[in-house]
Amino acid sequence: MSIVNVNVAGGSYAIHIAPNVLKQVATSIPEDASSIVLISNKTIMPLYGDVVKQSLSVTAKPLHILELPDGEAFKTLETLNTIYTFLLSQRVDRKAVIVALGGGVIGDMCGYAAASYMRGIRFIQVPTTLLAQVDSSVGGKTAVNHPLGKNMIGAFYQPIAVDIDVTVLKTLPAREISAGLAEVIKYGLILDAEFFAWCEENVAKLLALDAETISYAIHRSCELKAYVVGEDEKETGMRAILNLGHTFGHAIETALGYGKWLHGEAVGCGMVQAAELSAQVLGLPRSEVDRIRSLVEAIGCPTVAPNFGTDKWIELMQIDKKAEGGKIKFVLLPKIGEAVVRTVPSEDLGIALSRTVKA
Repeated sequence: MSIVNVNVAGGSYAIHIAPNVLKQVATSIPEDASSIVLISNKTIMPLYGDVVKQSLSVTAKPLHILELPDGEAFKTLETLNTIYTFLLSQRVDRKAVIVALGGGVIGDMCGYAAASYMRGIRFIQVPTTLLAQVDSSVGGKTAVNHPLGKNMIGAFYQPIAVDIDVTVLKTLPAREISAGLAEVIKYGLILDAEFFAWCEENVAKLLALDAETISYAIHRSCELKAYVVGEDEKETGMRAILNLGHTFGHAIETALGYGKWLHGEAVGCGMVQAAELSAQVLGLPRSEVDRIRSLVEAIGCPTVAPNFGTDKWIELMQIDKKAEGGKIKFVLLPKIGEAVVRTVPSEDLGIALSRTVKA
C-alpha cells in the first residue's frame, strides 16, 4: 500500500492506494461511529457492494444502505434530497459516517450531503473510477449540478479518509479510463513537466492498466493534488490551477447536457483549447501545443470541441466559478509544467475557439 497524506485546516487525512483496498474499508471507520451509511449507485453496488458490506460488517455497527441512479444526469438537488430523506428516515445522527462508494458523481453528492446534513457529519471516499481516484475524491470539493452550471451548489468539506482500490479499474469501460487519464495528464501540465513526459512515454501501459504504471500515476497525481490543496484549501489562489481545461470543459458539459460527454473527456478537450489560448496569449510554443494535443488524442479523448458559436461559448463560460464581475478567468500555460490564472482579451479567446471547435 502507498499512502499520500493531505494536510489542510479542514481536516488532515490519508489516501490509501493499493489492490483490494475494498476489503479493508472498515479500518477507516472511527471507533466512535454510531452507524455507517453506505451510498452507491445501481452500477457499482452489484459489482462491489458485497465486498464492502463484508468489510464493514467487522465493525459490528449498524449499516444503512442507499442505492442511487447512475450518471451525471442524476447529480442534482433532487437526488441530494433523496439522500437527506434516507438519512432522516434511518434516524442517522451526527456520529454516523457516510461511505461514498462510486465515481465522482457519488463522491461529490455524498460529500455535500455529509457537509450539510445536521451541519456536518463524517464521510469516507471510496472512488471506483480513475477520474475520481486521481481528482474528485481528493481535496474536499463537494457539489451538485444546476441546469445553468456544473458544480455550482456545494461546499469545501474534507473526507476523513480516501480508500483507492486499483483493481476496480479493470471493470471500467475504455471511455472511463480515457477520461481519468485526462486528469492525470493535467497534473503534469500544471506542476510537473517530467511527469507529463513520463505520461507520454507510458501512455500504452496506462491505457492497458499495467498495475505498476497505473499505481504510480494515481500516487503521483494524488501527491500533486495534495500539495496544491495543502497550500490553498478553499481555492483563494493557487488551487485554481487545478481547473486547467475546466472552464472550456464545463461549458461543453452544460451545453450538451450532463453525461453526453464524460467529465474527463470535456476536460481533455478543454486542455487542448487552453493550450491554444496559452499560445495566443502567453506564447506557449507551438511544439508544446502539439504535444498536448497528441497526448490527449493518444489517451482517446476528443480534441475538437462542439461549435456553439462564440457568443454562446462566452455566455457559458461566464457562469464559471472563477469568473469575477463577468470577466472570465482561464488557467493558462506559459510552458508545460507551469500554470497561471489570467483574464484574456476577447479577440484572443475568439481566435483560440476558432482553432479548436468544429468548422
